[in-house]
Amino acid sequence: MTPEPLKIDIWSDIACPWCFIGKRRFEAGAAEAGVEVEIEYHSFELSPDTPVDFAGSEVEYLSGHRGIPASTAEQMIARVTGIAETVGLHYDYDALQHTNTVKAHQLLHYAKLRGRQLEMKERLLRAYFEEGRHVGRVEDLADLAAELGFDRADVVRSLEADEHLADVREDQQVAQDFGIQGVPFFVIDRKYGVSGAQEAATFAEVLRQVAAEKADAELAS
Repeated sequence: MTPEPLKIDIWSDIACPWCFIGKRRFEAGAAEAGVEVEIEYHSFELSPDTPVDFAGSEVEYLSGHRGIPASTAEQMIARVTGIAETVGLHYDYDALQHTNTVKAHQLLHYAKLRGRQLEMKERLLRAYFEEGRHVGRVEDLADLAAELGFDRADVVRSLEADEHLADVREDQQVAQDFGIQGVPFFVIDRKYGVSGAQEAATFAEVLRQVAAEKADAELAS
């Protein structure tokens, strides 16, 4: 009998460089472990007070809004950009458009209802970090969704009506209930939590262990 895939619930934000790195590392870890997984993404806003249209660079945002010295912000960006390269991601912070992500999270719920959340998540992260696309405005998000074949007008309708805002808030409440304070955060098989963009080998080890425990429990029952 083929074992059921392990359920993986991931809390993350679009504007989170470690979330994209963590996504790649988790995917590599799952492939290394040879364990079938079923992934569901959940909403988490790192900076819910960010304006939709922030006029400035990422360095200006970090230094002005987060109180981080500009030189430190530049070092942070250089470091994370270098780490992203090690997993095949090409971050372009010169082009990046800092924005509020609540509408992007609503779009992920819209896509989830239609069975295509993972595609939408990948598209949004790539658009934000590698392509300098705007992921905070309804029209821009609708363009990205249309690239994947979604009905553009219906996406606009949904986002303008805040159709999935309650779903975003529910995800955030669950994160609060779980004590999740940073992302990415992975919940494996509804009982094991893994925080941060761990190395692929770490994810592989955890997945193998949980899969083995689950198989033992099924045999025992």
